[in-house]
Amino acid sequence: MARFPFSAIVAQDEMKLALLVAAVNPAIGGVMVFGDRGTGKSTAARALAALLPPIMMVEGCRFHCRPEELGTCPDPCTSKRSRKAAVPFVDMPLGATEDRVIGALDLERALRSGEKAFEPGLLARAHRGFLYIDEINLLEDHLVDLLLDVAASGENLVEREGLSVRHRAQFVLIGSGNPEEGELRPQLLDRFGLSVEVRTPDEIEQRVEIMRRCAARDADSAAFAADWEAEDGKVLRRIARGQKKLASLTVPDAVMTDMAELCRAVGADGLRGELTLMRAARGLAALNGADAVRRDHLLAIAPMALRHRLRRDVLDETGSTVRIERAIGELFG
Repeated sequence: MARFPFSAIVAQDEMKLALLVAAVNPAIGGVMVFGDRGTGKSTAARALAALLPPIMMVEGCRFHCRPEELGTCPDPCTSKRSRKAAVPFVDMPLGATEDRVIGALDLERALRSGEKAFEPGLLARAHRGFLYIDEINLLEDHLVDLLLDVAASGENLVEREGLSVRHRAQFVLIGSGNPEEGELRPQLLDRFGLSVEVRTPDEIEQRVEIMRRCAARDADSAAFAADWEAEDGKVLRRIARGQKKLASLTVPDAVMTDMAELCRAVGADGLRGELTLMRAARGLAALNGADAVRRDHLLAIAPMALRHRLRRDVLDETGSTVRIERAIGELFG
């Protein structure tokens, strides 16, 4: 069955925007999506990955090396041919072991020939693409720590069984979960770039439209995908333009001051809030085709960048989003 088109997803505008911004600027550090089951979390992530243009890679390389990187990864790549490949989208199961995630000694080769060789893990497979973890709040904490460290550094270092292997692992980390099944530790949640809250749509018209589109896809998935091809093409061109524009985008000092004042006003822990806010605002500005980051970019992305970084205030039980919106109103009118 053909993938569900990204443009055909009804509502969930904040989640879709967060994914688009992360696609333009992966340095943001991943997207955490909390919300009800069956609200399109994994559908949106898969649809975006499938929408992106194919990548060029060395033929036969298990680490998805670019043609100009030939010979720089742990694989003994000898092919000088390159090929197009779909942007990787890797699902990480909850029961995955650390060896499966980071890679380990290839036991089959070791037993067969006595050769110590590295068997790449899920991080290598996700390089230059997306790593998706459903129910991340149920994943063991040490694995979440490991994933966030690699996502931040862009490299995976494996030292075990006499092996010492380092390889590139640059991917957009997307986590999703249902708060009813357990919260993610605050110090781990804080290390995600953006946090999005999704809810089951309340409007009857939206719920009916979701049923219409799902029924149309079930009847003829290829025809349904073709109907949305033009809209998805617009999204793809928007992402491509944003990626090209990102490097030349400037952030005026006045806007950086706004960012610092907002983070101080809401009581965000550490400086990760300002840094993520700056990167996310740059991603949004690039996505929108702007030449410089403006205050409106900052204000649009602030709830996603800051809501999961606020200290709990026992005297103020209003939600994080409300506190951020209140601070924005007080600071900027």
